Amino acid sequence: MAQPMYQEIAEDLRKQIDAGVLEPGSRLPTERELRERYNASRNTIKDAIKRLIFQGLAETRPGLGTFVTMRTEPFVTLLTADRQAAFGGEEAAQLYWISSKHHESSATTPKVEVQTPPAVISERLRLAPNAQVVSRHQERYIDGAPWSLQTSYYPMEFIAGGATRLLIAEDIAEGAVRYLTDVIGLRQIGYQDWIIARWADENEQKFFGISHDDAVFEILRTAFDQNKKPMRVTVTVLPTDRNQFIVNVGDDLPDPQHDEIAGRRG
Repeated sequence: MAQPMYQEIAEDLRKQIDAGVLEPGSRLPTERELRERYNASRNTIKDAIKRLIFQGLAETRPGLGTFVTMRTEPFVTLLTADRQAAFGGEEAAQLYWISSKHHESSATTPKVEVQTPPAVISERLRLAPNAQVVSRHQERYIDGAPWSLQTSYYPMEFIAGGATRLLIAEDIAEGAVRYLTDVIGLRQIGYQDWIIARWADENEQKFFGISHDDAVFEILRTAFDQNKKPMRVTVTVLPTDRNQFIVNVGDDLPDPQHDEIAGRRG
């Protein structure tokens, strides 16, 4: 039984993508050009493009056209139970990337603000709705590629208690958790991660170079002190097109085979 024409066109375009004739990031021929090339109707071409998009081979960019999807090797992240594990100098760093030793990581200078946070942050810090916090925001990269957006929120009472370095726009080399222990005696005993997936907003689309219909992971980590009181909320946003996660349950587990895992997509 013969395939519908739109499937034949989509398959031919897929072969061109696989062969490199249509390179990652390049613009597909216009709808009119494809209609003339395949002697097909407008609806048939639209269905062929939809099929490529569904297969993850193409993406639309409003006002610009349809482009071959960039192929990105995923970063594999271990969601570790080790509360001391960190990535980079800021202890608020969200995750431990199991292959970081093979890659170069970097982050921007923290952007520091005193603000009234969104309700989701106030609730997790158990603050009054109008209470202010100190936020520290960084853009993070791996091998120069945008990896995550990270913002940590701290109660203003920490500043009054003497933790004034939280207000300085520079990395805290020993880590914010160690700093808070040394200065005001807070000791982190653990944290709780809440992970959601949602559509990327305009700022995330621009930073990660993704389209309006791409998704991101948002991880809200609430850290608790020795009195089981929230001491920090860190929000990390990571694009779904380049991130995968491993969750270990149990002791003395073997290391994940990163090369094998990274090759298994979809």
